[in-house]
Amino acid sequence: MLLELTLYIAYLLHVVLISISHVCAPPCYFLFNIDIDYCIAGVRVGRTVWHSKVGKTSLIMSLVSEEFPDDVPLRAEEITIPADVTPERVPTHIVDYSEAEQSDEQLYQEISKANVICIVYSVNNKKSIEKVTSHWIPLINDRTDKDSRVPLILVGNKSDLVEHSSMETILPIMNQYSDIETCVECSAKNLKNISELFYYAQKAVLHPTGPLYCPEEKEMKPSCIKSLTRIFKVSDLDNDGILNDKELNFFQRTCFNMPLAPQALEDVKNVVRKNIMDGVEDNGLTLKGFLFLHTLFIQRGRHETTWTVLRRFGYDDDLELHQEYLFPLLKIPADCTTELNHNAYLFLQSVFDKHDKDRDCALSPDEVKDLFKVFPYMPWGPDVNNTVCTNDQGWITYQGYLSQWTLTTYLDVQRCLEYLGYLGYSIICEQESQAAAITVTRNKRIDLQKKQTQRSVFRCNILGARGSGKTSFLQAFLGRNLLKQRKIREDHKSFYSINTTYVYGQEKYLLVRLCISLPVSCFLPEEDLACDVVCLVYDVNNPRSFEYCAKVYKQYFMDSKTPCMMIASKSDLHEARQHYSLTPLDFCRKNKLHPPQPWTCNTVDAPNKDLYTKLTTMAMYPHAKLCCMCTCNRCTFCICQNILRSQLLTNIKAKFYSVVLNRLHDVGAYLLVDEECSLIQQVHAISNVEQSIYMESSVQPYGPQARHMAQADLKSSTFWLRASVGATVFAVLGFAMYRAILKQR
Repeated sequence: MLLELTLYIAYLLHVVLISISHVCAPPCYFLFNIDIDYCIAGVRVGRTVWHSKVGKTSLIMSLVSEEFPDDVPLRAEEITIPADVTPERVPTHIVDYSEAEQSDEQLYQEISKANVICIVYSVNNKKSIEKVTSHWIPLINDRTDKDSRVPLILVGNKSDLVEHSSMETILPIMNQYSDIETCVECSAKNLKNISELFYYAQKAVLHPTGPLYCPEEKEMKPSCIKSLTRIFKVSDLDNDGILNDKELNFFQRTCFNMPLAPQALEDVKNVVRKNIMDGVEDNGLTLKGFLFLHTLFIQRGRHETTWTVLRRFGYDDDLELHQEYLFPLLKIPADCTTELNHNAYLFLQSVFDKHDKDRDCALSPDEVKDLFKVFPYMPWGPDVNNTVCTNDQGWITYQGYLSQWTLTTYLDVQRCLEYLGYLGYSIICEQESQAAAITVTRNKRIDLQKKQTQRSVFRCNILGARGSGKTSFLQAFLGRNLLKQRKIREDHKSFYSINTTYVYGQEKYLLVRLCISLPVSCFLPEEDLACDVVCLVYDVNNPRSFEYCAKVYKQYFMDSKTPCMMIASKSDLHEARQHYSLTPLDFCRKNKLHPPQPWTCNTVDAPNKDLYTKLTTMAMYPHAKLCCMCTCNRCTFCICQNILRSQLLTNIKAKFYSVVLNRLHDVGAYLLVDEECSLIQQVHAISNVEQSIYMESSVQPYGPQARHMAQADLKSSTFWLRASVGATVFAVLGFAMYRAILKQR
């Protein structure tokens, strides 16, 4: 029995029970001191006794032993309830306080640490009731902050000595002081309502009324309305302003782990219909009806229902989204990046569809504001429209919307987690936290060692002298020519642009960052050097522009493994001779770089994006020396060329020629005429294939040698030559078919 009582007391959180006695049986109060950190942690109960025997210590003794004690000590021993035996995982400490043994200063310390205070009076003593308002409530208010008043519970003890109730006297006091949560009459002698006393104390801490409801105005507080409005909008999956039966059941299951029966749903709607207009529309619950239901719960003393909903959606006792909800733990090792996974993109797609009311695959300014109504602030500024793709009206497109989320995840994953928390990702997707939406890529050094990567987002830094066209190159990635770029306001410009590119049929994101032009003598910041590919831009019309790019490359990137590309910007203008020891082409040849790529955005249509595809390819395969004639990296020719010029096939080619030459040297002059002609045709076939894919051959001419060769060796050589030629042709045709099928898809 004692164990059962101990388990029940564990419900009571961190309680400090203190009662103070004065002459003429003064009232006493219980302090339930609880440290709450989103979940509750820690309860302590202290109590004080005076020699007049008003039954304060008896309440604790009766609660623990379930019987009225014959001998009541001046001070009860401390009782500790471990957290592992409590349903709420809350450690509980019950500490008795005695005025005879402890000072008033110790009492004041306990008051300052309390989360709920139970003021105990004797129901058969009117003076003790008067002391509630004349002494104890003013004393408690003086010892607590005005902005964080502690909830109070009035406890009428010794109800067994009277036949009448003291509620008529207490009700005016409760109406006068909004801090009073409730009133309980109990008796330590016959164990009446002792358990209820601790239950209401627990309820006052776990589910306080103060943050939710204003008793004077008899309506919910603005902070509570704001929080519930966000919950309604998150739960309104189709954004029609109504919670239909499916959405209500999802909401019920999310908050209370069980759906509502069809009849229960109708009963709820009928209650709303009878009490408020416009609470139910199209057989669904409106925001007005949703708020009315929670007001009704609070007024009927069921505010734990509202608190359950609020805490499920991440709110703390101050009705602020908890930090652990917004910023879940996510470990990111060094040299790793963060990306959104497939489930996160599906969620963001559903959010986009939810707010794209006109179905034009773009978000208008009003639709963007509606999307971010669940945020406490507007997260996207006007620079976002110059960071991602927009339509002709300047509205963010679907692709631009996903690109902006990808950019945020890559640059500031904590902010992305915060944004996903506001949108209710963990609630809607039924995940433990927003961290489930993030993929942490492996270390870049491992990618270089294995010569392959699973990343989907790559970063390109643009470096160049002032006025070389870096900003134009940044905006051209979004499909904007020079005429459109001139319309961008100076304060709306962005240092980033992000868009999708296709590398060998795979969709990848390329994030382009504009680096501020600093003197070469100054050290570039680490942010300018940390990237997957570098784009060095110079102005062909400015004779001093290339020198900056050359010096930056030699100082920072010559010995690094970061691939670099030279961009000859403003190629539509006259090309001036660069004031440098080497021409741009010779410089690139000397440093084994790609030739300078001519580029301009002074076009009628959108600028060509082939260079951005090539930059993405270089970022994906920094170990490969890719060289494409048409720079598209999409056609069959480019794919075959890049693969055949890779290091692996180069080694295979060298070994293959070595074997062929050794065989051919053994043929000699004694070959049969028809077999000799067949071999010559096969050798010419190999040369033709070699020329078609621009492979360099290191085959040296050989002269005839008069050696005897067995007929079996000759047939073996012929077979392997034919097999090799057939395999080469088959590979080329296979790649062509693959590209044709991919384009149809």
